[in-house]
Amino acid sequence: MLRPLKNIFDSRNFPQVLVGLDGPDDAAVYQLNDEQAIVSTIDFFPPVVDDPYTFGSIAAANALSDVYAMGGEVLFALNLAAFPDDLDRAILSEILRGGAEKVREAGAIITGGHTVSDKEPKYGLAVTGLVHPAHILTKGGAQPGDLLVLTKPLGVGLITTALKRGQADPAHVAAAVKSMSTLNQHASHLAQRFAAHACTDITGYGILGHGLEMTNAGGVMFRLRFADIPLLPGAIEYAEQEIFPGGLHRNREHVLPHVRFADRLTAAHRAILFDPETSGGLLIALDPAQARSFLAQAESDGLFARVIGEVADGSGISVE
Repeated sequence: MLRPLKNIFDSRNFPQVLVGLDGPDDAAVYQLNDEQAIVSTIDFFPPVVDDPYTFGSIAAANALSDVYAMGGEVLFALNLAAFPDDLDRAILSEILRGGAEKVREAGAIITGGHTVSDKEPKYGLAVTGLVHPAHILTKGGAQPGDLLVLTKPLGVGLITTALKRGQADPAHVAAAVKSMSTLNQHASHLAQRFAAHACTDITGYGILGHGLEMTNAGGVMFRLRFADIPLLPGAIEYAEQEIFPGGLHRNREHVLPHVRFADRLTAAHRAILFDPETSGGLLIALDPAQARSFLAQAESDGLFARVIGEVADGSGISVE
C-alpha cells in the first residue's frame, strides 16, 4: 500500500526527514535545527470500552504514546472524531472530555480538530511533539546482550473482546482500563535517562509483531521468556476460552513464520503474544547495567517494568 508513496517521494531530497517512510517506526521526525525536531503521529479507533469518557482517555493515551516511543515530549494535539448522527451529542462531548483531560495530564493542549459523520463512533488524536535530533529513540539499534524491558502487562485485546461479548469479569476490565489509561511519558523519560538503544510501544501488532519490527530494524534476534512476560488478570483465562479479537488472527498469520516457540507453551500462551494491544507499554532495549538502573528507578517511582528477555545475534524471535 505504501509503495506508491515511496515512488513519489525521494527521501534524498528531504534530508530534514530523520524518520519517515524508509522504515516502519512509531512516528515521523522532521528536523528543524541542531537542537529541535518535530515528532508527528496520528491514531484513532472505535470504542474498546462502554464508558465514553474512559474511551476518550484511552484513545488519547494511545495516540500520545507514539511520541513517547520516539523519546519526545508532546506539544499539542488535534481531535479526530467520527460520530453517528443519531447518537446523543453528549456522548461525543464526554469522549472529547476524556481525551482532553488525558492530554492535559501529559502537560500539553488540544488546539482543534475535525469531526465527520459515520455509522460507528471513532476517536483519536493527531499529535505534535518535540525531540532533540541526537536523542531520538527508534525501533532500530538493539544490540546483542541488551536486556528487553516491558512497562505494561499484556492482554488488553482479550479482555476488551470478552467485555464486548458480555463475558468479562469487572475486576479484569478495571485492571485493563487502568493500564490502557496510563501514559508512557515517564517510561520514555527513563528510557532516555538510561540511554536506551531502541524502543517501541506495544499496540495493534502485539508484542511479537512490534518486537519483530525491532529485530528487523536492528538486524538482531529477540529471546523472550514467557514466564517473565507480565499478563493482566484474566488474560490467560480468556485465551483458554478462545475469546480472540479479530486482529489476533491477522497478527499470527503475519508473524508466525518468524517466531519459534518452546514446545511446552500451550495454544493459549502463544495466542496472548499475538494479542493486539491498545495503549500498551514500551518495549525497550537497554544495556544490562542500564537496565538494572532503569528497573531500580522505575520501582522507586512506582512505574511498572519487567525484564522479559534479551537480544542476541540472529533474526526473528524465540519464546522460551
